[in-house]
Amino acid sequence: MSSEPLLRLSGVGYAYPGSDRPVLADVDFTFSAGERIGLFGPNGSGKTTLLHVMMGLVRPDAGEVRYKGTVAATEKDFRAVRRGIGLLLQNADDQIIYPTVLDDVAFGPLNCGLSPARAREAAERTLDMLGLAGFGERLSHRLSGGEKKLVSLAGVLAMEPEALLLDEPTNGLDPGTRERIADILKRLGKPLIVISHDWDFLFDVTETFYTIEAGKLVHDPHFIIHRHVHGHPLGDQAHHHHATE
Repeated sequence: MSSEPLLRLSGVGYAYPGSDRPVLADVDFTFSAGERIGLFGPNGSGKTTLLHVMMGLVRPDAGEVRYKGTVAATEKDFRAVRRGIGLLLQNADDQIIYPTVLDDVAFGPLNCGLSPARAREAAERTLDMLGLAGFGERLSHRLSGGEKKLVSLAGVLAMEPEALLLDEPTNGLDPGTRERIADILKRLGKPLIVISHDWDFLFDVTETFYTIEAGKLVHDPHFIIHRHVHGHPLGDQAHHHHATE
């Protein structure tokens, strides 16, 4: 069994086109089997860009990405990365591309070389696993926000990736769907990296925490996410808490 990490970033730098200030600067990072990593930080700090560099959706200006010890530089290289590591985008509408749920979830397996019949079986099996049995013929654009998020997750999981990268998976979701996704991720037990501003969700599904400061990826072993139990008037009504960053 290989001791190489799933992903290794070495000296990675990236600046948005037209900007002379890098959003990622000389980033060194490894992501290994068994790790469950939470990534937090202010909007615009480079968290999403980091995941996109890992998946080859953005090519770094400096440094290299290795997948299981092999340099990934070309589109062909990154196709192998995307078969092994699934990426859940922040906006489900950016991920759902087919009119019906079953066709959308089956797209990944088809793209990985399965026959139409086997791709359909994989899609139906994944929908059933996520509690979406019977959703196959539903129209994607008529789904609720939470249903779209679950269908986009099903599309990722149907390809049976070895690990997951998830960008704000609970953003805008109701508490029930949020808990459902947390339960799914814990049940799967796959290595994952999760970007989130939802502290309780990170606490629930990840174990190690990083942030990005001035383009640098920072791991603080002393940083601990914890829950607060609190009460206040009208606490049984829907409300929001605003965290300072």
